[in-house]
Amino acid sequence: MQNTLNNGASSYHRFLEGDDNGIVEIVNDYKDGLILYLNKYVSNIHIAEDLAEDTFFKLMVKKPRYTPKYTFRAWLYAIGRNSAIDYIRKHSKFSDSAADELETISAEENALEQSYIRDEEKLTIHRALDRLKPEYRQILWLTYFEGFTNGQAAMIMKKSKHQIETLAYRAKGALKKELEKEDFSYEEY
Repeated sequence: MQNTLNNGASSYHRFLEGDDNGIVEIVNDYKDGLILYLNKYVSNIHIAEDLAEDTFFKLMVKKPRYTPKYTFRAWLYAIGRNSAIDYIRKHSKFSDSAADELETISAEENALEQSYIRDEEKLTIHRALDRLKPEYRQILWLTYFEGFTNGQAAMIMKKSKHQIETLAYRAKGALKKELEKEDFSYEEY
């Protein structure tokens, strides 16, 4: 994955000082991962894209204060998570989409996932994740696909570190069961 651990904070700092290229770098570095993370909340790639746009818009307009207590990426994902929760609260009853619209959404979602998650093992794990409880999907996504620490995931998900450790343990067990159904070798997972 790109080396964006410290670049996001420096890009944001440059943006706040008037360099518009800073926000462009942030969008380029974090857009795909943020969209896929938000999609785990809303299960609609188009809505996830809109929520990611909203997250970047908040950075540009509201210019929230970033403190290096957490990595820039963890901070950005927390902002995105809050946008997703607000969206879910406002739209608790989703309208039915036409079957062809759902096929289009699914095709676009698969194309984005395949460009972001390249090898077959990760695709198998990704599909198994989709069959897990939402909280399990989120913790595993954050820690394995995005590389967040348990402490960073705790901040993003608004849970204690102990709750995250327990959740991660249970999520790994549930994922292992799903992978066993597909005869997947999960030695390193």
